[in-house]
Amino acid sequence: MSGFALAAAATAGAGLLAVGVVLGRITARRGGPAADPHLGTPVERATFHTLHTASLAAPPLRAGLTEETARRAAGTLRSLLGTEALCLTDRGAVLAWDGPGEEHHRAHVPAQAADTLETGRSRSAHTGCADPACPLRWAVIAPLTGEDGVLGALVAYGSRESAVLVRAATEVARWASVQLELAELDRSRTRIVEAEIRALRAQISPHFIFNSLAAIASFVRTDPERARELLLEFADFTRYSFRKHGEFAQIADELRSIEQYLALAGARFGNRLKVTLQIAPEVLPVTLPFLCLQPLVENAVKHGLQDRERGCRVTIAARDAGAEAVVTVEDDGIGMDPELLRAVLRGEHPDGSGIGLSNVDERLRQVYGTEYGLVIETGVGAGMKVTVRIPKYRPGVHRSAL
Repeated sequence: MSGFALAAAATAGAGLLAVGVVLGRITARRGGPAADPHLGTPVERATFHTLHTASLAAPPLRAGLTEETARRAAGTLRSLLGTEALCLTDRGAVLAWDGPGEEHHRAHVPAQAADTLETGRSRSAHTGCADPACPLRWAVIAPLTGEDGVLGALVAYGSRESAVLVRAATEVARWASVQLELAELDRSRTRIVEAEIRALRAQISPHFIFNSLAAIASFVRTDPERARELLLEFADFTRYSFRKHGEFAQIADELRSIEQYLALAGARFGNRLKVTLQIAPEVLPVTLPFLCLQPLVENAVKHGLQDRERGCRVTIAARDAGAEAVVTVEDDGIGMDPELLRAVLRGEHPDGSGIGLSNVDERLRQVYGTEYGLVIETGVGAGMKVTVRIPKYRPGVHRSAL
């Protein structure tokens, strides 16, 4: 969540708390039932009711401003404000109406909300209703905003002019706007993650694919059974790497894809590539961002075998560390200059390499927080060791959002 979103959420939350206190004091002054010491004072009960009702309206608004989400949120927002009727609009039409009077008020809403949609300022006005039986005499129109400006309006109807309704409707609209902004941030994050996964898929070297197929072809005559096995491994590897659904996978799934990748690499490099796996069974169900481990192994194989005739050893280990799973990928290859590595992790790729490392590092930080980026130990001629820490809690939830 952006700093602006956090500040807006805090401000809107404080506004809702103020609305609850105001409603509670009004209830007390009107001679409501005596306070039960076990339930708190009328002010405390009204404040709790306000916050609880707001929590019910949040999920649909977090999905964006549409007819469906507006319909699901309108009733709760009306209950929150205690108004005779309430409607939600986008910039062009009424999306949802809750309460009486829709048949002869709905058509006038676009004209009443036009100034608010244009200026982004709340306003109140007489409805001009000529029906003596209609309770909708006064309307408060408050803007619903997002990152791109005014998205729509919240229109609250009352039986009379009220400064409390103006204040309450404005604060509730500000709170609803924060939910809509969070929905936009969620969509932006999803687009970023999808773009990053596409970048990783594009990084799966065409040379690796061509070389894998060439290696498979070399066994067709001499060892048809092995050629068949490698072809199945190749099909499963590409099917997993290019799957369309799911931002997350289990460590077991990632390791299976890595085994397929190593089987294909082994068919090409033979005894030059030696691999050791040390996997604790307890960590296999742990969830992590999709396609996070395979790029690290590919990087280890590439740098481990680069400019080395004698081959290299790659060690992949996964261990249980209480609240975390720890995965390490280590090679004894040419290593990397630490300054170059820092540039790579900043997103700079002087020679076009290291895209996988920076991509995985960025995604881990986005999902789990900055303290969960890659830890890399390396030096020129000293090989490389990459460590990934994965928290054991539900995936995709940044702790600042909890």
